[in-house]
Amino acid sequence: MPEESYRRFLDPVVVSKLSTMELRARLVVEGFVTGLHKSPYKGFSVEFAEHRQYMPGDPLKHIDWKVYGKTDRFYIKEYEEETNLRGHVLLDASASMAYGSGDISKLEYGRYLAAALIYLMLKQQDSAGLLVFDEAVRRFIPPRSSATQLHLLLSELDGAGPSSATDIGLVLNDLARRIKRRGLVILISDLLDDPRDVLPGLKHFRHRKHEVIVFHVLDPREVDFGFTMDATFRDMETGEAMTTEPFTIRRDYMDAVENWRAMLRRECAESRIDYVPVKTSTPYDRALFSYLEKRRRLG
Repeated sequence: MPEESYRRFLDPVVVSKLSTMELRARLVVEGFVTGLHKSPYKGFSVEFAEHRQYMPGDPLKHIDWKVYGKTDRFYIKEYEEETNLRGHVLLDASASMAYGSGDISKLEYGRYLAAALIYLMLKQQDSAGLLVFDEAVRRFIPPRSSATQLHLLLSELDGAGPSSATDIGLVLNDLARRIKRRGLVILISDLLDDPRDVLPGLKHFRHRKHEVIVFHVLDPREVDFGFTMDATFRDMETGEAMTTEPFTIRRDYMDAVENWRAMLRRECAESRIDYVPVKTSTPYDRALFSYLEKRRRLG
């Protein structure tokens, strides 16, 4: 595959903006080297965590003499160690992601979004991995922070074309069982699957203490149903077709989509999952920067 084909994901303007931004984990993660994020392991590095009683062998320099002066007992100050992040980007490459009413399909949009997130994580010395899926896992590249990882992941994104049906819940549960260390899981998908399967899969990651972000990518026509002429709608995964007059069902369709998105937003919020709805009519970099800025403000 020509090297130039994946370099389209590295727009110089977007890369320049990303160089000033961070994707910092809100929850505790388990990494291998020092980084930006809170670790579950206590040490003596940056942010104060708690006192514990002095034990023989502890370095005397970590004794809190102010506490000793008040209690006449020796206590050690412990700090939160910071660690690097292990980030998994999950890209839905099922057939429905090939839909696009404008210049860009949902899958192409998702590939650019995934590339930007991967670049951002690797830039800040974190480990980034990629999982491409449809009704099963098509390709899984474990997180690494090596110098060749960006080339490997972007090349994989470049070759990630649409394929068959979706089974998001099966894939999420499969990956949740594989990942042993707590980290960040980022799902990029149109979520066109049964929510009764999707939501338990997302909650499975939370049960295992991972932080989860969901970018819900939809085409604007899938939201506003802006069709004006009689049309035949065909399911891109099953082939099932229906001919109708769009204006007769538009109101009911839009209500159903809004209820669906509201339910996903509510369920994700209750599980402390970031739910980020995006439409392909919004440039991916603008959608990403807006989310990162909001995340930074909320802390």
